[in-house]
Amino acid sequence: MPELHFQIDGAEAVPHAAIPLIALKLRITNFPATETIHAITLRCQVQIEPARRRYVANEQEKLRDLFGTPERWARTVKPLLWMNTSVAVPRFTGELLVDLELPCTFDFNVAATKYFHAVDSGDIPITVLFSGTLFYEGSDRPLQISQVPWDRESTYRLPVTVWKEMMEMHYPNSAWLCLRRDAFEQLYNYKVRHGLPTWEQAIAKVLAETTSPGIPEEAKA
Repeated sequence: MPELHFQIDGAEAVPHAAIPLIALKLRITNFPATETIHAITLRCQVQIEPARRRYVANEQEKLRDLFGTPERWARTVKPLLWMNTSVAVPRFTGELLVDLELPCTFDFNVAATKYFHAVDSGDIPITVLFSGTLFYEGSDRPLQISQVPWDRESTYRLPVTVWKEMMEMHYPNSAWLCLRRDAFEQLYNYKVRHGLPTWEQAIAKVLAETTSPGIPEEAKA
């Protein structure tokens, strides 16, 4: 019966990918080492563990959108589900290093994006929980099927620089901002009426004219 162990050895931003991707370098080790694993359909749940690191004042201010003010963090800072993904592990004996690719988004409606944007330096504590189906060569039968035990997991501290490098590859000096359609129309009309060539100039002008939170009355017209 296979005894699988999982360890994350590193991470990198995947260059030239169609979408933003981070590849975790996942090392899978089986005992006994002589047993042949034909394949594994590996399901992975990736969680961010925000309570396992400290935050400077600037990071605390940005994280208010997720966790509230720091005095509330004892109640509000909980693990964040980042994603569920899977990887098809090929045949191996002993151990194998595979890329666990994590598709990412710059959508600020997603909690994980807000968290990564708020953290300026250091690393992000993550936990990957594993499950799935494995196909292996038994002693009495050529092919047997078993489930990956639910207690298999691996922790890793993902460098913030990997996230920033990946987003800079796909969105250099840019960020996403998703607006309701009516808010977009108001901002668009404001941009056209003032003859502003870029959205950055339109937003900068709105902010300069605003004396209270929200879009000024002229922009709403």
